[in-house]
Order: sequence, then structure tokens, then C-alpha cells
Amino acid sequence: MLVYLLGYLDRANLGNGRLMGLPQDILGGDPSGQLFAWLNSSFFFAYIVFQFPGTILGKKFSQNFWLGVAATGWGFCSALQALSYNFANAFICRFGVGFFESMFSPNISLYFTFFYTRAEIGGRLGTWFACASLAGAFGGLIAYGVQHIDSRVADWRLLFIIEGFPAVIVGLLCMKVLPDRPDTMTWLSPEEKRLAVKRMNRGGKKERAHTLNLRHVWRAAKDIKVYIYGIIYFGANAQAASLNGFLPTIVQNMGYAGANAQLFTVPPYAIAAAVLIVVSFVSDKYQSRGWPMFISSMVGGTGYLLLIVDVPVHVKYFATVLVTAATYTTIGMAIAWFPYNMGSESKRAAGIPIFQGIGQCGSILGSNIYPTADAPRYLKGFGISCGFAYLAAVLALGLTMWYRWENTRRDRLYGVVDRNAAVDTSELADDAHAFRYTP
Repeated sequence: MLVYLLGYLDRANLGNGRLMGLPQDILGGDPSGQLFAWLNSSFFFAYIVFQFPGTILGKKFSQNFWLGVAATGWGFCSALQALSYNFANAFICRFGVGFFESMFSPNISLYFTFFYTRAEIGGRLGTWFACASLAGAFGGLIAYGVQHIDSRVADWRLLFIIEGFPAVIVGLLCMKVLPDRPDTMTWLSPEEKRLAVKRMNRGGKKERAHTLNLRHVWRAAKDIKVYIYGIIYFGANAQAASLNGFLPTIVQNMGYAGANAQLFTVPPYAIAAAVLIVVSFVSDKYQSRGWPMFISSMVGGTGYLLLIVDVPVHVKYFATVLVTAATYTTIGMAIAWFPYNMGSESKRAAGIPIFQGIGQCGSILGSNIYPTADAPRYLKGFGISCGFAYLAAVLALGLTMWYRWENTRRDRLYGVVDRNAAVDTSELADDAHAFRYTP
């Protein structure tokens, strides 16, 4: 959680830097906002290209080493942004942040399945991903504080330094503190290891450490569900990227000026974190991911409708709370829902970066749908985000209904199974007769 909090601070701080004079200092003022949009997109160019090899290769290495290298790398690249003196410098640094983060986030979804069963993973991944929202809140507070520091260093440069170097330190600690996986942990007793392996086999079958089943990689590439996941994730990330890059500017255009614009970005993110954590544990309790995602997406679409119509500023601010909470809940549910419906470790290792790669293309879109010329109403950006929110609701509803139907069909054909029993998924992954989906 701490690593991801620092990572998301480094991912999202560009939006805060925009209000601190970054465009004026290194982008020539950027009157159209297009250079800033490309700068915001550079992170996602690297993230999309490298997350598939980053996740596949990550299965070949110890997870604590791989995740630690990722955090150290992005923290260093984030701090380097403080030395930028033109667009090219900043673009390369942001690209570096995206490269190293591509090694981390997709791997975490796989990493958590080593330790938590499908009945537990929703609350754990939801709590973990809530750090993305908390980073938005902390980012606003840190930016507010930095703007009150009397320094000869530009505020935005100071911000990148303050938020970058902690990730370097924590990344190095990860290599020592984090475990690799339960079946290779040296400080577990033999009895504890047997229990850990038994838990890893619930509803599936664990694979030998640091190996890859290429047949399951191919199954992931052919699975239509992975691409439906990708469409949902595409829309959600388009919304999240626009929030990260432009929420401070949107709040400023509502009438909150200067440092106060930074401060007023805190409540939407803080509320979003709380909502996500609560919803994640409720979804674990009822073992249902699709219905919470459907509801959150509908709420998000309604929030964007409020931003589109002409309503008082306090209603618009309430709408930003709705869309922020809905967006992070939808992404949190997706991260928790999809991995355990892929059947095997290797299929997850391939399927997760495929759907997340498709999803991060939405981040590039989200970085480019709020041009300065559209201020203060941003009708194009809000309209596109609204459409994606409602599309996610429809797809989530369709997926959860199909999973329920397929589980019932398998129960009828092959008999009712114990969801905690080991299932041999080594040949067919989630197509195994005894495998059941989490709807």
C-alpha cells in the first residue's frame, strides 16, 4: 500500500504541477494545453508498451526484487522531472515513470492471488487500490503545503523532489521486506507452507514458482472475456487519467483559486478511498463483483451528467465527488474481479497485462479530452467520460449475468462443487469442468 501510494503520487503530481507554473516555465506557456496533454500521455505510452513483457518477465523473478526495482526506478525518474528545462526533458522523465510503473501494478494483481483466496482478495485489492485515491488527496495537501514554502526553487520542481525520492527508499526496502510467494518463503514452518499452498489451490491449482505455461498465455490471448474487461478498463482509465491530470484545473474553473484549488481536490479523493474500501469488503462478503461495478458506473455516469448541465457550482463540486468515487470503485472492482476468473497463474500473468494494456489506452484518451479551449465547461471531456461510465455499467451487468448462467450450467452438467476445493486447471484453466467463476 505504501509503495502504491507513493507511485500514484508520482503518477498524478503532474496535474498539481500544472497549477504551480510548470507550463509557463518549460512549455512556453502552452496556451492550447496540447503540450501538457502530450506530457500527461507520455506516462501511458510507456505503461502500455511495457506492461505485458513486464508482467510475463515478472513471473520469472522473485516478486520482492521485481516490485522493488520498479518502485526505485519510478521514484528516481519522478524526482528527475525537477531538472527538466524543456518539453523533451519532461517527456523522457514521464516516460521513465511509466516504464517502471508498468512493472508494478499489473504484477500486484497476480502477486495478491499467491496470498489471498477469491473470498479475501476483493477487500485486499480494494484497500490497496484505495491508495490511488488517497494519493490524490495527499497530492493536493502536499501541493498546498509546497505552495506556501518560501524557496528559490520553483514550486513544481520542489513538488517532484519531495514526492519522488521516498519511492526510491521504499523500493529498496521492498527487496528486503516483501516476501516472494508463500511456497518459497524461508521463514514459514513446513506446516505453515502446506497451509499456504492449500490456500493457493482453492478453486484452482498453483504452478511451480518462476515458471510459465505458454499454452495458458495463448488461451488468455484468445479469450473474449479479456477484451471485454479491456473495454471496461479503457473507459474507467479514461476517466481516472482525466481526473489525475485535470481535476485541479476543473476545480479552479469552478471558482476556487490558487492554492485553494489544490486543497479542494482532497475531499473527492478521500471520499473515493472510503467508498472503495467499504464496497470491496461488501463484495467479498457476498462474492459479487459485477453488481457493485454496475452500480458504481451508473453513479459515475450520473455525476458526469451533472457536470455537463448548467447547475450551481456547489452541485458541480458534489458531482466531482460522485465521479471520483465511482471511477476508483469501478477500477478497484475490476482489479479484484478479473484475475480469479482466468483460472491459472500463467493465464492471469498474460491476461492481466492484456486487459490493462487496452485499459491504459483509455488513459491516453483521457489525457487529451480536456483542452484549454474547452474551459470552463469541458463538455467534450465530460460527455465522453459519461458515455464510458454507462458503457461499463452495461458490460458489467452482462458479464455478471453470463458468469451466473455459466456456473449454473456447469453445476447442472458436472455437479455442484466446493468452491474452496482444489481444481486441476493445468490443462483447461477456467474452462475446467470443476472451475466456477466469481460473478
